Amino acid sequence: MTAFGYALSSEEHPPEELVRLARRAEEVGFDFAMISDHYHPWTSQQGQSGFVWSVLGAIAQQTRHLRVGTGVTCPILRIHPAIIAQAAATTARLFGGRFSLGVGSGENLNEHILGLPWPEPMRRLEMLEEAIGVMRRLWEGESVTHRGTFYTVEQARLFTLPTEPPPILVAASGPESAGLAGRAGDGLVGTAPDAKLVAEFEKAGGGRLPRYGQIGVCYARSEKSARKTVLEIWPNTGLSGDLAWEIKTVALFEEAVKRVREEDVEDVVCGPDLDAYLEAIERYAAAGYDHVYLHQIGHEQDAFLEFCERELLPAALARANGTRRKKRRER
Repeated sequence: MTAFGYALSSEEHPPEELVRLARRAEEVGFDFAMISDHYHPWTSQQGQSGFVWSVLGAIAQQTRHLRVGTGVTCPILRIHPAIIAQAAATTARLFGGRFSLGVGSGENLNEHILGLPWPEPMRRLEMLEEAIGVMRRLWEGESVTHRGTFYTVEQARLFTLPTEPPPILVAASGPESAGLAGRAGDGLVGTAPDAKLVAEFEKAGGGRLPRYGQIGVCYARSEKSARKTVLEIWPNTGLSGDLAWEIKTVALFEEAVKRVREEDVEDVVCGPDLDAYLEAIERYAAAGYDHVYLHQIGHEQDAFLEFCERELLPAALARANGTRRKKRRER
């Protein structure tokens, strides 16, 4: 394991709080943060959903070392890839090389708002691959005309560019999206310690490119109270199959999560037990992830960050360093 990160949940926190939390995450010692990009929260209980590009500009000015990425942006329907290319280029300029663009094929929850039809999964991946190509061409700084299967760009040129284009990290949950990440991306984003997913990414060309894994956690005084918080604030983590990508509205999500029970959210690390967090990190490392970032669910962000500063990050770094020394001895 080489890097530890913190999830900035745009669905749970207002913009000014996200900026404060990013600054605090840097102080605590996190290497990076990933910020979600949604038009809607999953449920009304989460309560927020600011425009991520405005928040990123503020974070860039309030941090000095923290690397920040979107986790993740959908450039296929709600916002045209040419506009995302401009937003990402400007943001990368503000961060001075500390920004990465995480992208994915999106959720109906956020993309339906313009009244456009919601494509089938494979079509969304085709759109995402073309969108990535459009953005990369625009970051070269030349005039771009593109007439593709899904997108048209007419004599567009980005005049404000960073020194280097931001890396593109591609979210994947199955073999097709992992393959896309490997051949078209600069890294992988996953939400489960799935070694097969990482293998598909590598086979498609990902090689030794970075792999980012998100871990859902809820630090609290007791596991019981943490489980209650997860069910209240983030029950969508208990939905199975493709529901998360296909459900259209917040109201429908709230109907769907009424069926979620405590046993459905067992993958979330809950409570104050340090070993439980370390074991979750190790599962991701064993699956092939070299970056992990922790999504603390609920309002106890400061208590969680204090726990990370005092216990979790020192212990995780010690274990990671011990593992690296052991591997060197074995070689």
